[in-house]
Amino acid sequence: MASLEIKRIGNSTGLILPKELLARLRLKLGDKLIATEGPNGTLTLSPYTDDDAEALRIAREIMVEYADTFRALAK
Repeated sequence: MASLEIKRIGNSTGLILPKELLARLRLKLGDKLIATEGPNGTLTLSPYTDDDAEALRIAREIMVEYADTFRALAK
């Protein structure tokens, strides 16, 4: 388990991942991650793939098409 700190990076805010953690996760500069919220405030980071991009595209289409239904269900 690594303790991470949120830091200012230029005009942005970011998380610095230690070199050892990057090596264990087989990540390198420029890799993309997808963040998934879980129960009790947990967060899972996973490598972002072309499959994720396609799934997000489909999800966006569904959300636009069924926006009224989702709003009604949210009440």
